[in-house]
Amino acid sequence: MKIVYMGTPDFAVPGLRALIKHHDVAAVFTQPDRPSGRGHKLAASPVKMAALEHGIEVLQPQTLRVKRDDISDVSGAKKYRALLQAFDADIFVVAAYGLILPKGVLNMPKLGCINIHASLLPKYRGASPIHATLLHGDTETGITIMHMDVGIDTGDMIIKKSIPILPNERFPSLHDRMAALGAECVVEAVDALEKGTAARTQQNDEESCYAPMIKKSDGRIDWNQKSAQIINRLRALEAWPGVYTMYNAQPLKIWGMESQTTSTDAPPGTILTADTTNGLRIKTADGAINITEIQPSGKKRMATADYLRGAKISVGTVLD
Repeated sequence: MKIVYMGTPDFAVPGLRALIKHHDVAAVFTQPDRPSGRGHKLAASPVKMAALEHGIEVLQPQTLRVKRDDISDVSGAKKYRALLQAFDADIFVVAAYGLILPKGVLNMPKLGCINIHASLLPKYRGASPIHATLLHGDTETGITIMHMDVGIDTGDMIIKKSIPILPNERFPSLHDRMAALGAECVVEAVDALEKGTAARTQQNDEESCYAPMIKKSDGRIDWNQKSAQIINRLRALEAWPGVYTMYNAQPLKIWGMESQTTSTDAPPGTILTADTTNGLRIKTADGAINITEIQPSGKKRMATADYLRGAKISVGTVLD
């Protein structure tokens, strides 16, 4: 089939590569190059880089929404929509594109638009389903290939495949396994659509829940939570934005932690121990967390024992 692929981050790359092997990918739409790194130089998206490796045309609109008062097409949306229409694709395949597709775009291809979504819908609709499944301590997740409509991940489902979440698995590992599963599922779905054998299952909206976009502030630890919830926050947010707590008005980024029991009735956030013998232990709602790896502001990541050899941490301080 003739496909226009729309995606931006690493998650979308395996799906693109898999479809290139089996179908005619006529063009790739991805987000515009963004400033990156300390020098803020413009960097291409992972999907753009993969497309260029295969000699596929890449288009990078800022938006595909046409405004009625934009007569001169300042945004370029009309131009890009005309180009998109001209490809005369059988189907658009979308994976973490980052732009909303208006109804006029959704209706362009003969077989509509399908999306590679990283959850078992209707659970975790929205921008951050992989983060959400780890934050909630789930033991299973999966990929859903769905028809797209004007709602947020509300379209009819074609394929759902589940995978177990490994004990203590963190975001980078789960992300990569999900991306690989998404590639497998989308090829299967496109083949079924081409043959006319694809299932179409309506979602149960009553079972839905939303996974909002992750913000930098989400990384701050709330010591009033239970130990398992705090550890799950690290598992989910390790790649970005990371998790941290504040001490003396400075952030302490945390890379490693383990749950411990304690009999103290100190309030959550209390520093219980801070030495090389007993470690850096902090009270939670139902126990304590031992910090095993840490990164002070402006310094490198290190074992907490090494940090404590040269740092003074006041036992009894209550972290907020």
